[in-house]
Amino acid sequence: MLKNVLTALFLISSCVAAYAAHPSSGLGKQCQECHDHVVTGAHATVTCQRCHGESGDIATPTAIDNRAAGCVDCHDQSDHIFDHAMATRNAEQQFCQRSWSKGDPQFFERNCMGCHVTDCLDCHGEGHEIDLPTTETCSSCHNGYFVGWDFSGRAPREDSVRYQRGEQNHDQYFLKMRPDVHLEAGMDCGDCHSMASLQAGKVVAKGCIDCHDPDPTVIEHSVAAHLDNMECASCHAAWSAQEYGTFYIQTTDSTNSTYFRVRQNNGEYIKSSYLKRQDSPILGLNEQGRVSPIRPQFIAYYSEMENNQPVGEENRLLAAEWKAYTPHTIRRGTVMCDSCHNEPRRFMLQPEEKRIYRPDRDGLGLSSFWNVDGQQIENGSFYPLERFQRMSRRDRNYVELYVRKWQIFLKKDENSSAPQ
Repeated sequence: MLKNVLTALFLISSCVAAYAAHPSSGLGKQCQECHDHVVTGAHATVTCQRCHGESGDIATPTAIDNRAAGCVDCHDQSDHIFDHAMATRNAEQQFCQRSWSKGDPQFFERNCMGCHVTDCLDCHGEGHEIDLPTTETCSSCHNGYFVGWDFSGRAPREDSVRYQRGEQNHDQYFLKMRPDVHLEAGMDCGDCHSMASLQAGKVVAKGCIDCHDPDPTVIEHSVAAHLDNMECASCHAAWSAQEYGTFYIQTTDSTNSTYFRVRQNNGEYIKSSYLKRQDSPILGLNEQGRVSPIRPQFIAYYSEMENNQPVGEENRLLAAEWKAYTPHTIRRGTVMCDSCHNEPRRFMLQPEEKRIYRPDRDGLGLSSFWNVDGQQIENGSFYPLERFQRMSRRDRNYVELYVRKWQIFLKKDENSSAPQ
């Protein structure tokens, strides 16, 4: 052991001495006498000591442990990324404390540790291949039910084995959906989510109106209430990935866990869902009081199984929380007027007689997934019934605009059946 330590110290001192003797060459040439690393990408011309320190004593210049000590000299305040959402995962931890951790205090550590940013290279390459992240880089974490996959037209498939087919991305099967129009235009995630905004803890650097002026000749844009009270994505999100009922089953010494035709999450847990949808987003109010897409953050159920037998209550509903968010599925077109006006399910106001899915009859503790009873929003509120009733009154202005909308459609299609 002592011999190995002495050998390591000798090699380090030899490297430092070699650099001291040839400072003009930098650590690059001297380091490569022992190390065969070749830097590519954005840092191809950067000398080793710029990242590893003048004496080469910063072994991992990009790591959270030393606050990216080798990066901050050139990239001022880049270490602040470790203080915000991608590294801390505070929102996810807090949700787990309100939900699945009631059943298993170690739930977060056992199921949710795979996507924390702990190193600049998590996004900027591997080893010495350093470059700017692309949309596919972001998708290495922002996949499945996390926002980001939808930008490329990918939606989570059902967990059952029978649906695990087709194309894969980051080892997950997905449904092919229409991608975001900005992806089709050649944009990457970084065009709206800049490094400066992420370091500052902001969700986004640019909003829609920073690049787009609403065209007043568009019928929907001519309605002041739309522009004043609604987020653009409320109309322009073509679809939204939604998961209703997320089940985690903790298993101990249970061989029958292999019979569940659902995804194995890890050695201790089985994960499944009641229902997944990929249609127009449900609408509510965000923290600014504007109409916004919302979706279940998770409607969280927990069961425990030991020696092939359930322990305590099965399918315990631990939380039913929604979240206002922005689907990355923007398209130029929008839904028709009837998709909002006088459509109560779209606003979590589904009447009892309109229910198709009956989670209450399955012992899941909710009368409907699309009714506010027993559910809440973390960062906003559900749409008030009185406001929905006012919005659904079809006054003269509504009828005139509705007719004009259909006249536009009919004019576009009037020659669609004409003989060629």
